[in-house]
Amino acid sequence: MSASKHIQAILNGTIQSLKSVIPLTMDIKSPSLMVQPFEQKEMGVLIGIIGDIRGRIIIDSTADCFSAIGATMFGMPLEGEMLESFTGELGNMVAGNLCTSVAAANGVEIDITPPTVIVGTTKLFGFQHAFKLPVELTGVGELTIILTIDE
Repeated sequence: MSASKHIQAILNGTIQSLKSVIPLTMDIKSPSLMVQPFEQKEMGVLIGIIGDIRGRIIIDSTADCFSAIGATMFGMPLEGEMLESFTGELGNMVAGNLCTSVAAANGVEIDITPPTVIVGTTKLFGFQHAFKLPVELTGVGELTIILTIDE
């Protein structure tokens, strides 16, 4: 499978995964190419992808947005260490669902690394190709999904 087909499979799988994991109405914008560095402003989770495709998934947003997603899923807003733990677990759920989705639809075998929760302002460098997928969650806020692909 070509690199462009791998990227398309990952993008489509990510969209499907977001829709199945997050129980909110969402408007998924068009993906765009991104250049280094990626600048995180407040909070996010990074998960490595290994296997047929190597790269990373970063889910970036605000603490308020992650807390509101948690409130929708668990019936109460989250804060502090519980919010940080939830953010990592949300990344795990999205990335794990992505693995299952791309394997079933495209026969692409990938696995994920444990999540790394990033809090505060951060710049990330060191990726060759990156795609930005903005997602507007109705009444909650915006998530930005960054997919980096290594050669």
